[in-house]
Amino acid sequence: MKWRVLLLAAVIAGGFVYLTSGEHSPLSAWFGESGKPAVPPVVPVFGGPSVVQSAGLSGDEQNNIDIYKAAREATVHITSTVLQRNFFFDVYPAKETGSGFLISNDGLILTNNHVVSGAQEVRVTLSDRSEYKADIIDRDESNDLALIRIKPKTAKVPTLKLGDSDKLQVGQKVLAIGNPFGLDGTLTVGVVSSIGREIRADESGRTLEGLIQTDAAINPGNSGGPLLDSQGFVVGVNTAIYGPGGNIGIGFAMPISRTKALLESFSAGKKLERPRLGVRGGIVAGDLAEALQLPVQGGFLVETVDAGSPAAVAGVRGGRREVIVGNLRVVIGGDLVMAIDGHAVDRQDSIARVMAQKRVGDKVELTLFREGKALKLNVPLTSALGQKL
Repeated sequence: MKWRVLLLAAVIAGGFVYLTSGEHSPLSAWFGESGKPAVPPVVPVFGGPSVVQSAGLSGDEQNNIDIYKAAREATVHITSTVLQRNFFFDVYPAKETGSGFLISNDGLILTNNHVVSGAQEVRVTLSDRSEYKADIIDRDESNDLALIRIKPKTAKVPTLKLGDSDKLQVGQKVLAIGNPFGLDGTLTVGVVSSIGREIRADESGRTLEGLIQTDAAINPGNSGGPLLDSQGFVVGVNTAIYGPGGNIGIGFAMPISRTKALLESFSAGKKLERPRLGVRGGIVAGDLAEALQLPVQGGFLVETVDAGSPAAVAGVRGGRREVIVGNLRVVIGGDLVMAIDGHAVDRQDSIARVMAQKRVGDKVELTLFREGKALKLNVPLTSALGQKL
């Protein structure tokens, strides 16, 4: 059986207008006055713990119920119609379903880009069964994120608050809400299994970095739905699973901190333009770094540098030959990135996390180890153009 990473939009059968909006909201509406993810307060965002706990329920069960009751109404079902061709090259409409969640009272919704990508029409169904046509506001393809908007019939709709995914810990409880296989409003519960994961999406071939891994059951149709912490804050956007087409306990969510650039651009009335660095490789440290005659604290060992990328222009070097160390095949001879803007590069998503805060035209400082010596390079950043950061 072929195992693979699957994006979580579900194809079910049988149109999408790319529009923009002139209305904008302050970034603090989602992330607080500082523009950074807010640290969750002690009191849950769904209004505090229940005054009366139902008989026979544990505190954890009651927490699950309270979060679900609050977050369910802000979670939406998204259907996008895509025109496809069959074996005889006849054009037919195919529908893909996914999830999303409301983040503003005027109908702004966060979801995955692959849920709405290439669609001719997007429809959103709320928890009260009301249905709306949605406009695509902006996309962040590098992080598989999209902003869409509906025009609610009521003055106020339920919304979710965004939390701080940078403070997640392995073992922390998380809850996923979405529409797996079209089953609206499904809740699953699990833990953060790992952080900083990197996957390659089947459909686009794009590498997604810094993902949250969870064993909360997510399936096709969960794409774009919220991953919540025990306080009811959104800490991730459910994005992909590893497996043959159904959940086997390995799911991935895009950290909610990656939405900051998209929301900042929207608030400023601009389209998001993502910078890129253009390096590929992996983390080496400890015994492996020592075996390669690199500093024991390690860093990101550059294997290849994209031609014409900012890293290439600045002179970052890729590897020259392969060696086998133990049971690992490693490309050596390239630069070891030990720090980026003064932050230690000690995990696979260290570079991606710094790049997520950068804009086109910014510079980034790389601390490199090359041929036995440390050096620093200032790298001007240009557009991502769909390539890896």
